[in-house]
Amino acid sequence: MLVEFNKRIEDKTADLVALTQDLVRIPTVNPPGDAYTPCAELIGTRLKSRGFQVEYIRGHDTPGDSDAFPRTNVIARREGRGPGKTVHFNSHIDVVEAGEGWTVDPYGGEIRDGKVYGRGTCDMKGGMAASIIAAEAYIEANPGFSGAIEISGTVDEESGGFGGVAYLASKGLFSKPRVDHVIIPEPLNKDRVCLGHRGVWWAQIETFGTQAHGSMPFLGDCAVRHMGSVINAFETDLYPQLANKQTDMPVVPEGAKKSTMNLNSIHGGESETGAGGKPDDYDGLPSPNVPDSCRLILDRRFLIEEDLATVKNEVVSILERLKSDRDEFDYAIKDIMEVLPTMTERDAPVVQAVSQGIRSVLGKEPEYVISPGTYDQKHIARIGHLHDCIAYGPGILDLAHMADEYVGIDDMVESAKVMCQAIHVLLTSND
Repeated sequence: MLVEFNKRIEDKTADLVALTQDLVRIPTVNPPGDAYTPCAELIGTRLKSRGFQVEYIRGHDTPGDSDAFPRTNVIARREGRGPGKTVHFNSHIDVVEAGEGWTVDPYGGEIRDGKVYGRGTCDMKGGMAASIIAAEAYIEANPGFSGAIEISGTVDEESGGFGGVAYLASKGLFSKPRVDHVIIPEPLNKDRVCLGHRGVWWAQIETFGTQAHGSMPFLGDCAVRHMGSVINAFETDLYPQLANKQTDMPVVPEGAKKSTMNLNSIHGGESETGAGGKPDDYDGLPSPNVPDSCRLILDRRFLIEEDLATVKNEVVSILERLKSDRDEFDYAIKDIMEVLPTMTERDAPVVQAVSQGIRSVLGKEPEYVISPGTYDQKHIARIGHLHDCIAYGPGILDLAHMADEYVGIDDMVESAKVMCQAIHVLLTSND
């Protein structure tokens, strides 16, 4: 049976490449959430023609959802001929903006040197295509299978997943008894099983001041300077503390085994162009004002050994100290997102099934890793309360979000073989 699975996938290589190209050529850029519906319909139409029941579910009233940019998800389900477990492959269809520095069309799906290039090839439309081909090959080779196979294309993973997996999980679509095992084809390399991810806390800090004429700043109070004192305190006090924290989780790459914090964005005072009521093509000068507000978004990634309350207090204690020591300093802080670290046990059924596939297809022992950043496993665990979930897929993690992103064709084929064998193990197991 395994030989037949592999042969069918090899015969579908051209189809696998073409499907990846078709997906990449739909620019599902997030934000704002372009072309979600046509991408979902591409997936749904294909799977419906292969006997799947297809449902489109909009993430109503989730961040970013509107009639102009509907958060359209697709779930396809193929029932077997008898009762059994359900294996679900979940991929996000959104991609980040292309950015600069490309030597190929980021939405062209160009093939060069055995690789498919384009935004989202690695993260993670190549993985989605591989999972679809794997499921189709399994059904063709074993039409009498018991259980069910599901494939979903969901939105907004790049911005937290709230209109996608979080919304669907809240509707019970990632919970037992509907679903038993979940594989998310994120690009963690074809010989790795990703057990989970670090935790994340996003927050906005705002410092306050008093507006005055820029030529007489002594009559006002500069909120940007206050924020500068915050950043300086982070540099001298907090970052050294984070560098000394180390996890026993198998996080990759090596630098992510420590606690980290990124300052995602900062803005203070009057907007220079394209905001604050100005037209997008405005290129004039701002007026000379002392800024009375400055806002900073922080992105704190923490370890399974850390407590979220302590993570937050490390920042708040610095702000409180500045409020006590610095004249006129005042601030506000609000949570944007918080997710606890998650790590599936190595003896979990889905881990064992994918590991068996890696040994069989690649002839080597799998590496077990933890992702430095979160992905939609977080919602499946915390909302769906389903913990037999991992990430496994083709692609090199370091290429995600970069110019000239690509996925190797051979990597997709081999990953599809691993996925197909994992389906067989999970649907025929007595666990």
